[in-house]
Amino acid sequence: MKQSYMPLFEKVSLKSGVQLKNRIIMAPMTNFSSNEDGTVSEAELAYYGRRSGGVSLVVTACVYVSPNGKGFQGEFASDHNGMVPSLSKLAATIKEKGSKAVLQIFHGGRECPPSLVPNGDVVSASAVASEQSAGVVPRALSESEIEQIIADFGEATRRAIEAGFDGVEIHGANGYLIQQFFSAHSNTRNDRWGGSIENRMRFPLAVVDEVKRVIRTHAQQPFLVGYRFSPEEATTPGITMEDTFALLDELARKELDYLHVSLMDFWSLPKRGAEETKTRMEWIQERVGHLVPVIGVGSIHTPDEAVKALETGIPLVAIGRELIIEPDWVEKVAQGRENEIKTTLNKSDQDRLVVPDPLWQAIVHTPGWFPLGD
Repeated sequence: MKQSYMPLFEKVSLKSGVQLKNRIIMAPMTNFSSNEDGTVSEAELAYYGRRSGGVSLVVTACVYVSPNGKGFQGEFASDHNGMVPSLSKLAATIKEKGSKAVLQIFHGGRECPPSLVPNGDVVSASAVASEQSAGVVPRALSESEIEQIIADFGEATRRAIEAGFDGVEIHGANGYLIQQFFSAHSNTRNDRWGGSIENRMRFPLAVVDEVKRVIRTHAQQPFLVGYRFSPEEATTPGITMEDTFALLDELARKELDYLHVSLMDFWSLPKRGAEETKTRMEWIQERVGHLVPVIGVGSIHTPDEAVKALETGIPLVAIGRELIIEPDWVEKVAQGRENEIKTTLNKSDQDRLVVPDPLWQAIVHTPGWFPLGD
């Protein structure tokens, strides 16, 4: 291995007691490939098995915690106890290769297609449609329904513990329900769940508290909790960097194992609420990095790019699309074979890369999503 890459392979001890063998994480990526009943498919198990082992930690695609939280066709579930055997297969597949397994838990809120939720009853913080789903006006959740969904996140965490996962990642990013409560665009409530930024933070923080309570009650060994967030929204009103700083200040007090930034570009600059003198990642690291580990992500393909990311001070780097293109990325870096790392896909690569059909179709039919070779 090149000496310059050695920082990528330093061990990391998280607050929960979970030990990571290196600083490289597999980012959560939707694969659209689960069975109709919400169980994990054999194709998904093969896909995760192919990419586990080198990275220290695999964050799965998101699972929906409530029956009305399913956000994608082919998403797998954790909304009832019958899902535990399926989840156990996934945890075992990842862990037997030597990576830690983390289940990302989620509710799609207003981004759920009506066809995927009971009676087409799409819900959110308020009756405000999103720009992505402008034709779907969600129903505002009642107080009791909010409390139930918070409890559902806790129950999904209990199932993750029973299934043998090493932790959960709370999906508070990408415009889904947790973010919908935090955003002034999607949350126009005038009760204790909306209005001021303190009230808009109440739901995300309540989910964190419930997840941690369940872990204290049920986990018999170290079990980590991460939180993923999107630092800004394009809408006005919407989340600004200033809003995000306020949320991060509160999350940093929650004894989390990590904060996971959701970005398409690690080096992107802020738009609102912070000066463009630093990248979003640098602002976030400066704000809370001394209190809780930050995972950086966003178009990192080569080991040189990963090392450059670490040089900003963040302790962990997540790699997403590149691990679909190159499942042996970590091993090749460790063995000094970085020149063999592939950074483009060919349309004949599906079987070699062990990619399920629905994900492969999404890749080849989404222009610019993946770099395609000849």
